[in-house]
Amino acid sequence: MTREHDLEHLASTAHRAAAVVGLSTRGMRLLRDHGTAVFHLSAECTVARVATGPDAVAAAERAVAITRWLGQQDFPAVQPLPVEQPVRLDAHTVTFWHYHPQPAGGVPIDPVHLARLLRRLHALPPPPVELPAYRPLAHFTETVRTSIGALTDRDRDWLLTRSRELLEEYVGLEFPLGVGHIHGDAYPGNLLRAEHDRVLLADWDETATGPRELDLVNTYQGTRYGRTAEQLQAFSATYGNDITTWSGFPVLRALRDLHTLGSFIRHADNADQAAAAQLAHRLSTLRAGDDTALWVSR
Repeated sequence: MTREHDLEHLASTAHRAAAVVGLSTRGMRLLRDHGTAVFHLSAECTVARVATGPDAVAAAERAVAITRWLGQQDFPAVQPLPVEQPVRLDAHTVTFWHYHPQPAGGVPIDPVHLARLLRRLHALPPPPVELPAYRPLAHFTETVRTSIGALTDRDRDWLLTRSRELLEEYVGLEFPLGVGHIHGDAYPGNLLRAEHDRVLLADWDETATGPRELDLVNTYQGTRYGRTAEQLQAFSATYGNDITTWSGFPVLRALRDLHTLGSFIRHADNADQAAAAQLAHRLSTLRAGDDTALWVSR
């Protein structure tokens, strides 16, 4: 199945789920197609997120519960609609969220905003939501094993071996910032501008309990996409900790590099040539041990 056919099916799922909760899909359009398909229901000023996979229901339930609690804490997180959700349809799980229009041109939000939000998040009391322990690369290694077409046998063997090596190192790390509630996929791309000059933290599907350094390393890995040393210095100063001076940093950075390959493998499996080309470039630089090569985000 091509990604175009897959997206048609996901759009149909979004239409059906909206009908379940009584929302209009007039003027619905695709906003984003990365790990999760995101549709804008313009008539309702709402976003529908359509996720797939065996863990999607539990992840959606946690995302809805944790963001409702964060709203009660006056923490600037995106908020789910006050409807009965998630909606489970076939192999898909759909959630509905308030829509925040973003300025034209896609100007990135400065990482210091994320540093402020993470400092606040990590200082909150434990949430009244049961959260799993964060498992690095859990979904990634499954994606590698089940990939059909995107990876050669040599690619698959290298990725699984590299994953195993890094996970063994991860288990032996000591985390100075301690363990607590983390976002799980915190990077500047998951920030949204909102009214009154607010910045919101979005995409809570991977929220978990884990070392707080995991929420920080993703921003530093952004040098792959052109993030500057000045931006990273400001991020460190704003959060109050520079994890690049910590001995475990290279391990977390390498884990994040692998994690970002997952969506490109899935898209390449669906005959996305641009994703396949970027995947090949990333694999080449990783095999060469090149930590400075620039990558292209979707």
